[in-house]
Amino acid sequence: MKIKIISWNVNGIRAATKKGLINYIEKENADIYCFQEVKARKAQIETPLPSKYLDFWNSAERAGYSGTLTLSKDEPKMVIIGDRDNDWDNEGRVIVSKFDEFTLLNVYFPNGQRDKGRLNYKMEFYEQFLKYINELRERGEKVIFCGDVNTAHNEIDLARPKDNQKTSGFLPIEREWMDKLESDGWVDTYRELNKDEVEYSWWSQRAGARKRNVGWRIDYFFVDKAMMGQVKSAFIRSEIEGSDHAPVGIEIEL
Repeated sequence: MKIKIISWNVNGIRAATKKGLINYIEKENADIYCFQEVKARKAQIETPLPSKYLDFWNSAERAGYSGTLTLSKDEPKMVIIGDRDNDWDNEGRVIVSKFDEFTLLNVYFPNGQRDKGRLNYKMEFYEQFLKYINELRERGEKVIFCGDVNTAHNEIDLARPKDNQKTSGFLPIEREWMDKLESDGWVDTYRELNKDEVEYSWWSQRAGARKRNVGWRIDYFFVDKAMMGQVKSAFIRSEIEGSDHAPVGIEIEL
């Protein structure tokens, strides 16, 4: 059986629904959707989500900020809102869905910000997250995690690497964490299957960056290397608009 999972930073789900999100969900017909930066609570959604999906929300305490949402056709055997004993933070950044065949983490990783004001928080989050997924794997769980990681790993992953050496999202310390992630046995599915392909998943909203394709690849699906053989495709839907990010996805054989 093959299943399709989509991850998308929608940059506000209420705005995204006005820009065709529901039509996209129906047309893509994925088995699971992981949305980040939903910026809302369920009660605030005016347009109903498709009824064939169960919905699991982790909204930030701060109104109109951050937050994650997972939609699934099949009911997980367990859903953990917040994970790490429900005490990651109060910003709604993580939803863990445990199925018989795998454990899926929908994650909106922190942004270090242009002035690097949240860089320490971001790096602490990274370290705690890597420790957590390594623990899940040690317990025998087959782990997939996806979301807006907010870092472009290598020069191929952004249009202007030389101009962004000192920009959060491409700082050496952030990229070194991505190196550590891979050295611990976690595989970037898109890069593994698409090698030298140049595609981006996020574009600045300034100066027509998307039209000129001056972008960054900061949205990912990672799996444990032991699971990589089950990943049949990894892709970016760069043609889909409605956010400053594009949906990314994988198909896996169970």
